[in-house]
Amino acid sequence: MIEPHAPAPPGSPPPWSAPGGPGGPARLPVRPGTGRFLVLAGVFVCAACGLVYELELVALASYLMGDSVTQASVVLSVMVFAMGIGSLAAKRLRGLAAAGFGAVEATLALVGGCSAMALYAVFAWTGDWGGMWANGPRCLLVAFSLATGLLIGAEVPLLMELIQRIRRQDAGGAVADLFAADYVGALVGGLAFPFLLLPFLGQLTGALLTGAVNAVVGGALVLGLFRRDLTRRARWLLLLGNALVLAVLASAAVLVDDFERAARHAMYGGDVRVALQTGVKEVVLAGARTAGPSTCSSTAGCGSAGATNCATTRPSSTRP
Repeated sequence: MIEPHAPAPPGSPPPWSAPGGPGGPARLPVRPGTGRFLVLAGVFVCAACGLVYELELVALASYLMGDSVTQASVVLSVMVFAMGIGSLAAKRLRGLAAAGFGAVEATLALVGGCSAMALYAVFAWTGDWGGMWANGPRCLLVAFSLATGLLIGAEVPLLMELIQRIRRQDAGGAVADLFAADYVGALVGGLAFPFLLLPFLGQLTGALLTGAVNAVVGGALVLGLFRRDLTRRARWLLLLGNALVLAVLASAAVLVDDFERAARHAMYGGDVRVALQTGVKEVVLAGARTAGPSTCSSTAGCGSAGATNCATTRPSSTRP
């Protein structure tokens, strides 16, 4: 997996940098300085989207399954492990860095954008099956964490190759530039999720919007900046793939309200009266509109979809 390489003599060009070769200098429609800035801007946006996917999985798993410490530990540890595997796997795509990065971003946008809806659906409609499927939602959580981590990890070597093809520099400087843009983007994504996406759009719509941004930025970067490195067939495939991903995300966004209502009815029955999402949980008031008692349920404190009588007394630590 980790291949040994003999050190090259100082100042010698890399063997894959021959002009016109698959790893040679990129033929850009803009100046190298502008191209480098655009790539780093793409790194910034993609890093922000990647962290939103992570936080989205952690938050939704905590809402649905409870025990936020366990859910955060599972998601983050599996994702970081998968990022390392993805980086190793992407080394074989360096000769096709532009096409590979475009394909990775389109797939990541689809997986990350739809992960919240898929996890919610599985928990709502199959969470109380029991038997061999008792841990099904948790297995799906691990699967999405693994897939998202693999794709995020694959970005780094491909982006490094693209940056070096624009203007070759020493490895330390290129890594510093790449990681600076990556970490600042992660900061913006980490702050945007609780303060913008969650309160104004909600979990499901926020994830879908993040996936759309991811697909647009990744596709625009490859098709706009590195289109001369792609064959005609690759350009059309990438354009068609991104259009299909955006169509899926847009369709899901249109249906998200109906989906949430159906999922709540599947979890709490058909008498859902009020659903309120706070900073740490979603509170659902269910019961017939009669003089009889109602049931107050919280997905943050329930262990299964069938626990509709589970009431929580844990106060929000961020809101009165």
